Formats: sequence, structure tokens, C-alpha cells
Amino acid sequence: MKRLLRALSGEAVWPPPVWLMRQAGRYLPEYRAVRAGVKDFVALCTTPELAAEVTLQPIRRYGFDAAILFSDILMLPWALGHGLEFKEGEGPVLPKLRDEAAVAALDPARVAEKVAPIMETVRLVRSGLVREGFAETTLIGFAGAPFTVACYMVEGGGSKDFAAVRGMAYSRPELFQQLMNVLTDATIEYLSAQVIAGAEALMLFDSWAGVLSPSLFRAHVIAPAARIVAALKERHPGVPLIGFPRLAGVMTLDYAATGVDAVGVDTGSDIAAVAAMLPAHVAVQGNLDPLAVVAGGKAMEAEAMGILNAMRGRPFIFNLGHGIVPQTPPEHVAALLELVRAG
Repeated sequence: MKRLLRALSGEAVWPPPVWLMRQAGRYLPEYRAVRAGVKDFVALCTTPELAAEVTLQPIRRYGFDAAILFSDILMLPWALGHGLEFKEGEGPVLPKLRDEAAVAALDPARVAEKVAPIMETVRLVRSGLVREGFAETTLIGFAGAPFTVACYMVEGGGSKDFAAVRGMAYSRPELFQQLMNVLTDATIEYLSAQVIAGAEALMLFDSWAGVLSPSLFRAHVIAPAARIVAALKERHPGVPLIGFPRLAGVMTLDYAATGVDAVGVDTGSDIAAVAAMLPAHVAVQGNLDPLAVVAGGKAMEAEAMGILNAMRGRPFIFNLGHGIVPQTPPEHVAALLELVRAG
């Protein structure tokens, strides 16, 4: 069994398997070369040959234990018919979803056709890994969790506090639940299609889970995750799922009860404290600060060794607590990999 899959099955693999969130991206010159030739980010995500190429680039360079599909969490609302544009220097821009008509306009029937190029990317990466000599590298598929995707849809893009989406959850709970139901069902189908196309493990990114009160967290982070995990385990027994409820804090224990095989830990959490909350068979993934990798040297080494020492002896996947930032020197990533693999 592949090293990452062994860790996700509850084995304390050492040295731990390692991959990094946003390991394919702007910090790599080979990625920038591909991106320069594409009109926009959506086009890159929906051109299978190019998306597969950028997925494989960090594997060729570093030999990570996992390749994660190059795409974006907002491709699902795009596939549902919600507008999406990535503006330079501004990030994603979407129409603000604020009423029943906007929810009713979402069309699950069109998703399979719209995401077909993404499924072709999955197939190309899976075959490419074998062809290029990386047969032991696990291919991870992913989706944004319903709440985080809803954040962008309701707010019309990013936000400092996601006040509009939180306000809707409190003041218009039926409307918000309708949106969450559509997104949860679509996420199940989307992730299932990725498995059928060749993904060997899955990850659910709930990047804004930590903005919610405990009651809303249970309703809109835990409940959808439990539905998604149950459905996928029924359809695809043996395909593990990593959940990343960013900034979940003490709610992480409740989140782990959804049945995820691993929990991703964010930069701001004490990974040893989080691990102590969790059942021994649940793997922990995380949680080096991406800016420590930018700094490199002794600072990066000290932070990484602290995490490694804390996680020795339990199922663990070394990763960051958030994605690689564009200003990261590629040679610092190489040094980090060397450090982790030395154990």
C-alpha cells in the first residue's frame, strides 16, 4: 500500500508521508510558464492537458507522496451555473446569492457535463504518475466543503469576517439550508466522480469553518461533512477522506466524529493538543506555517522539527497549515522535504 494511504488507514508511518497544500502554483517557475499562456484561471482548470501538467510539476521536482488535483473549490458553483471570475489582484468574484430565486437557479443537472474536463484531468494525472515513474504517489481529489463554498457565493467573493453568510444562517435559516443542501448533494456527486476517474483519496476543504459559532458549526460544517463522508464511504469503501476544518479549535473533536480518516490542522493550532483530542486511529495532517518555509533556514527547521517530534508514533501526514504562498523560494521546499524525510 502507498505510504500516504497507509497513514490514512491508521498506521504510524515514519518518516511520515509529505505533501503540501498549493504545492502546484505560482512559486514554481514551470507553473508560471504554463499560466502565462492561458487566458484565465478557469480556462486553466478546464483544460485537462494543462491542469494535469501543473498537477505533476511538483511531483517531478520534489517527489511528494501525494499529487493533489489542480483545480479550485469554486469550480463546483461554476458548474452549478453560478457566475465566477478570477480578477488579477482581487481573487474570485461571484454574483451575490441572497434570495430563493438565486438558489433555485442552481442547476445540479448540468454539473456532470461542466466538470467533465476536470475528470479528464484526474485520468491524465493518474496515468501520468505511472508513466513518469511515480506509481507510489497517491492521487488526491478534492472539493470545497459546502459552508466554505457558500461563503464565497453569498459574499460574492472573499471577506474578512463573512458577515453576510453568517447573517443569512441566523436570519434566514431555511434559505441558507436550501443552499447547503444543494451544495452538499453536488459535492457528493463531484467527489464520487473524481474517485471513478482515478482519485485514490479525497480532501474536503472547509477553509472558513472557524468563523462560525458552535451551534452553526454543528449545523453547517459537521452535518454536511457527515453526510458527505457517509455517502462516499457507501459508494467507495476503502477510499479515505481528509477533512480540513480550518480554525475549528476545540470543535475538531466533534468534526472527527463525522468519520473522516484524517483531520487537517491549521497553522494557528497546537498540533499536539489537537492530536490529543482525536481517536488514535484518526490521522493528523499539518501544520507548518507557510511563512516559515518562506524564511527557510533555522526558523523553518525548528518549526518543522517541533511538529515531527510531536507527531512521532501516531498516524501523521506532514503538510502546511495553509497553502504555499507565491513568494516561497523553491529551494526552501526542497530543504523541507529533505528534513522531513530524515525523520
